[in-house]
Amino acid sequence: MSKPLIVLRPEPGLSETLALAQAKDLTAIAAPLFEIEPVAWRAPDPADLDGILAGSANVFRHGGLGLSKLSALPVHAVGERTAQAALEAGFTVANVGAGGLQQVLDTLPAPARLLRLAGEQHVALQVPDGSAMTEVIVYRARAVSLSETAVEALRSDAVVLLHSGEAAARFAGECDRLSIDRSRVSVAALAPRVAAAAGEGWRAVAVAPQATDAALLAMADDMCQ
Repeated sequence: MSKPLIVLRPEPGLSETLALAQAKDLTAIAAPLFEIEPVAWRAPDPADLDGILAGSANVFRHGGLGLSKLSALPVHAVGERTAQAALEAGFTVANVGAGGLQQVLDTLPAPARLLRLAGEQHVALQVPDGSAMTEVIVYRARAVSLSETAVEALRSDAVVLLHSGEAAARFAGECDRLSIDRSRVSVAALAPRVAAAAGEGWRAVAVAPQATDAALLAMADDMCQ
């Protein structure tokens, strides 16, 4: 019998990961540690800007009415999911990255006047010489507790999917709070920094060979057997 797989990421990624897990006949338990909610914000004058930097689809899912004022600006998106969300919100996508938002920023010609729409927790960026970037927070992730179903699975043998450093640190804290034995839990992390954020003491820790959901689920499939 395979071990249960605990999926901690919030929507919209949660449903996508659960679908991939179901396709592999894995017993997946949805247990998001965060709920995404909008933050009040005011859109700057688009005449002062050349484009939008977006590092998450949540920018367009939770940005609210302020987005309509900016819809004429091209979007430079961190990846395909973010680009698709921008298109669905009525924006034009100029660039789609594959190696993080810093990589997207580094490829843009200077000078550029950019608006970064972001979540409350976000990675700092280095702006190239000659360009300027304004940051506006449009959403935040509210922490929630582990579900009872997830806790029960974790007290036996389970595999946990970790998609972000923030979720990894939150999960480790929840295990400590609930006195869950780390030596009974295996961790499947999307990237090395995510694994590092989870700390030590786990039964096993593995990092996906590529930072994609497909690679992470393929690895987790082996760990669950």
